[in-house]
Amino acid sequence: MTTKQNPPPATSGTLAKTWSGRFSEPVSELVKRYTASVNFDRRMAAQDIRGSLAHARMLARQGIIGAEELADIERGMAQIAAEIERGEFNWNLDDEDVHLNIEKRLTALVGDAGKRLHTGRSRNDQVATDIRLWLRDAIDQILALLTALQRRLLDVAEAHAATPMPGFTHLQVAQPVTFGHHLLAYYEMTRRDAERFTDCRRRVNRLPLGAAALAGTTYPIDREFVAHALGFEDLCRNSLDAVSDRDFAIEFCAAVALLMTHLSRLSEELILWMSPRFGFIDLADRFCTGSSIMPQKKNPDVPELVRGKTGRVNGHLVALLTLMKGQPLAYNKDNQEDKEPLFDAADTAIDTLRIYADMIGGVRVRPEAMHAALAQGHATATDLADYLVKKGLPFRDAHEAVAQAVRAAEACGLDIARLPLADLRAALGKTPGAAEKLADDALAALSVEGSLAARAHIGGTAPQAVRAAIARARAALDTDTSAP
Repeated sequence: MTTKQNPPPATSGTLAKTWSGRFSEPVSELVKRYTASVNFDRRMAAQDIRGSLAHARMLARQGIIGAEELADIERGMAQIAAEIERGEFNWNLDDEDVHLNIEKRLTALVGDAGKRLHTGRSRNDQVATDIRLWLRDAIDQILALLTALQRRLLDVAEAHAATPMPGFTHLQVAQPVTFGHHLLAYYEMTRRDAERFTDCRRRVNRLPLGAAALAGTTYPIDREFVAHALGFEDLCRNSLDAVSDRDFAIEFCAAVALLMTHLSRLSEELILWMSPRFGFIDLADRFCTGSSIMPQKKNPDVPELVRGKTGRVNGHLVALLTLMKGQPLAYNKDNQEDKEPLFDAADTAIDTLRIYADMIGGVRVRPEAMHAALAQGHATATDLADYLVKKGLPFRDAHEAVAQAVRAAEACGLDIARLPLADLRAALGKTPGAAEKLADDALAALSVEGSLAARAHIGGTAPQAVRAAIARARAALDTDTSAP
């Protein structure tokens, strides 16, 4: 028979907690593992050290700790940072999280000075500060990667500013566009994504430190000094709100979800265009894999995974919204669950952007396949209707006349642009006044080149308009001040 033994007292050895004096027994091993976050939040170690040093310098400046204690703290933190950098730091599950691990090590290195560091703050405002510092760094990285992707999009768009391809609605051939114009649509989407991240950053970049547990502190702290030292633009103005809300993390995940949605849409098109049924492009081999059974296969794994990872990021957004929806003020342990979805959303965005820029730069375009596809689906039918309207026919009459011409062309097995002028006049003859409007220049209007050239306004698909749009985009990227 096994005799049940009482656990050692919580106040001894490594089991001692910062709050253990209140409790008569230690936390169980199962609860310890369940509540610990150090395995994932230790990635905020650099931010935690930065925040702690700014806090310590403020305490010394305000006379709350002495100059020698500050020097000890700075020396100890430098050693801890070096240990972490070398991979020699001993992360201890008993100390729950990144914050207590670093504080315990600091105290072991410098003694009482380490114990004084936590004066005037709580883990509640400490963790809120660390998350904001970490997220600010992640946003800056995302913005730089977005710019790199946008430049790649512009490079390929410029090379194919005059390469015609079918534009689709309902995945049916609609009207001619250029491949450059098509890619510029994704430039515009990512431009808005960059604006969202930049705007989000402003709300992330507010200092919670000084809110303490929830009510502020009785010590004569200087929050503005800490904010300036850490590069924050503003302070969180209410202590309850500062420690308890994670709306900035939710907003970030929403921005990531939109970014990934845009990249997922482009991925879907790359997958379709790479299919032999389209044959518009080919992806470089380094972004594809083969089949274990079918030797001919070249599978677009990266775009497919982007589609899949978009669903996961969307789930993180919903997870954070659900996490916050039922919490009363102020801080609750629920908020420990904010980090893993936030970290993964940021990691996914960063990794996807990094690989996507390289993948877009390696796209091989097949203009002949794009041009051949324009011979299917009567892509210039709308141009014929516009031609008739310009000749004086009401639009609804022109629409009806061209619809009849399309039926006639299909009966002959031809695209409408390939109908002889006499046959085209005959097909329009059922609509009063339509055939008479048709002159020799109608065939030029029906051509792909004529269709593209006619749309030379801002936002249009004419090659000259596309080139002008690319020039404006490059100028905007070169002078962009949204990135910090």
